Amino acid sequence: MQHTDVCDDCVVSYVCSREPNEAVVVDLAELRAMRMLGEAGLVPRLRHSRTADDRG
Repeated sequence: MQHTDVCDDCVVSYVCSREPNEAVVVDLAELRAMRMLGEAGLVPRLRHSRTADDRG
């Protein structure tokens, strides 16, 4: 599937094609969807956790 339209539309391809210092921005609706999929066991759970600095 590499180098196909399907591969170009894949989130893994999108994230891996970023430059090292380029942020990947996920909006609140996308974050909620990823959490729900993780909680349902359909995708791996998110491993990011907030630090004290993130909490304000």
